[in-house]
Amino acid sequence: MLTPYFPESYVDFNQSEPRAKMLAALEQVRAQLGRTYPLWVDGKPVTTSENFTSTSPADPSRVVGVMSKANVDIADRAVRSAAQQFARWSRVDPEVRARVLLKAAAIMRRRVYEFSAWMCYEVSKSWLEAYADTCEAIDFLEFYAREAIRLGGSHPTTPMPGEENEVRYIPLGVGVVIPPWNFALAITAGMTTAALVTGNTVCLKPSSSSPVIAAKLIECLHEAGLPPEVLNFVPGPGASVGDTMVAHPLTRFIS
Repeated sequence: MLTPYFPESYVDFNQSEPRAKMLAALEQVRAQLGRTYPLWVDGKPVTTSENFTSTSPADPSRVVGVMSKANVDIADRAVRSAAQQFARWSRVDPEVRARVLLKAAAIMRRRVYEFSAWMCYEVSKSWLEAYADTCEAIDFLEFYAREAIRLGGSHPTTPMPGEENEVRYIPLGVGVVIPPWNFALAITAGMTTAALVTGNTVCLKPSSSSPVIAAKLIECLHEAGLPPEVLNFVPGPGASVGDTMVAHPLTRFIS
């Protein structure tokens, strides 16, 4: 039985312990800056010949990460793969899907300073803004998991003599998720996992200003047990990659 949902609490960076933990996380993340990240399509990492670089707004000379760059063909393949995987993922029990989000929330909670430090570098958030962003991402994971369990299965509806009636909520299909940069983790996590936990498959095109923190979310979800093939990660230009997925005939909804 799950405990009732309650939002994550913030820390006070005037206190020595959270301040020391944040400084340590910034050092830990600094050692990882400049790494190259792949796309994820049909459950497999994909490295492309064309890349783009994510830099820190506060220090444009600092490279946060190098991203493989999707193109129109890869975007089309991602949507088609997501449509194919939908038949299986949509039939997974809602509580099983919810457990993935709960595990991801636990992972993120253990690594709250690390995830926050990534946002300090990639979108130049202050410590508290970055920490609050991570807390909100955890909130989404915890709340949506509980809602998926509550809304799963059959629900009563108006009874009619001689009939057996029930209400069931069903997933739609492929969702294209295109989050903004300003809540680089929270909004990305919220829109992506809400779609996944309700049985949809997802093609995620993060903001080109904050793709590394989105890649870290992908790593977290994989570690939590999300089947890699149900979430395609396709960073790239909005005018080509984004438009291809938005206009794709197999796309059922857009966040």
